[in-house]
Amino acid sequence: MGKRDIQDELHNNVQPLDNEFVRSNPNAKKAKKAVLLRRRLAIFLIIAVASIVGLAQFSSMQNERLADKQIKKAEVNAQLEESLEKQEMLNLQITKLEDDEYIAKLARKEFFLSEEGEIIFTIPDSKDEKTDSDKKSE
Repeated sequence: MGKRDIQDELHNNVQPLDNEFVRSNPNAKKAKKAVLLRRRLAIFLIIAVASIVGLAQFSSMQNERLADKQIKKAEVNAQLEESLEKQEMLNLQITKLEDDEYIAKLARKEFFLSEEGEIIFTIPDSKDEKTDSDKKSE
């Protein structure tokens, strides 16, 4: 007996199942696999969409924060420029105050100080004259 004869004999000895389950579900395993595959794909899709939505929200929040920081930076730069201009003006005033002639001139103008033998006369401004003449006429 050869191999072929043995296989034929085994094949003839095998009885096919002929019951209700086999007749009603010939592709049951394939259908079950397809359902599981669809479920896995649906879960993956839900996770992917949730991840994308979360990343989009995070990105928009970061963009808003960046815009706020840029506005604040512009404001601080403007304050810095203003402070630098003020510092430059104050440094110029310090150099002027180191000059004795400027201090003497400032003292005469602001505090009506005079040197020995000088007499200081104050002359009212033209605006002050108008207000004084208006008061007298009333």
